[in-house]
Amino acid sequence: MLKTRMKRVADRGDHAVRRLAEIEASFADLSNEDLLDLADIFKAEPRSPIGDMAFVEMARRNISL
Repeated sequence: MLKTRMKRVADRGDHAVRRLAEIEASFADLSNEDLLDLADIFKAEPRSPIGDMAFVEMARRNISL
């Protein structure tokens, strides 16, 4: 039973990592205009993880609000 539970926990972790990678890739796929809109929505301080991801992608593209 312990092995089953450990495998289930590991599978959940693997799924979470894959899902996060998909979310990060979706930020890279946004057009500049859509990325700026998203960053504008999530610009409040303290920034949420989505806001942080948007601003990191904006910095990579060398664009700003």
